[in-house]
Amino acid sequence: MKPEDIQDLKQLIEFLKQYQVAEFDLDRGDLKIRLKFHQQESASASLGDLARLLQSAPAAAAPAPVAAQAAASASAGPASDPDDGLHVLKSPIVGTFYSSPSPGAASFVSPGDHVEKGQVVCIVEAMKLMNEIEADATGEIVKCFVANGQPVEFGQPLFAIRPA
Repeated sequence: MKPEDIQDLKQLIEFLKQYQVAEFDLDRGDLKIRLKFHQQESASASLGDLARLLQSAPAAAAPAPVAAQAAASASAGPASDPDDGLHVLKSPIVGTFYSSPSPGAASFVSPGDHVEKGQVVCIVEAMKLMNEIEADATGEIVKCFVANGQPVEFGQPLFAIRPA
């Protein structure tokens, strides 16, 4: 491996650790990488999510620029809210955000609505599957960070909730 490839690999490893990915495989021509991390029980990105992220990058791109690009897009979310104590509901998957169950239907939730833990707040479509996203906290929806039909990344903020 060339020195710049080693640096790219280090960046990729940091990205995978940051998003708590347990396993990662990459096969591009003569470059084959398999990484496995031992992690505590926690939410982690699935290999399918990571594969979709890598497929969206240009084919000639090296792994680390993809990681850097994904990290930049994840951190390019809204600036921190001046109101401390808000809980941020983040996307558990990569896909397309939908605020209502069907076109023309009312939104699941809007700013000012009260939500209970486990209540469906939106849908994220991934690979033609409609995934209902549930509130992971009880409280009031303060802000929706995503527009209807907008693509979302793993870990991207969707809603700000003021805990009850």
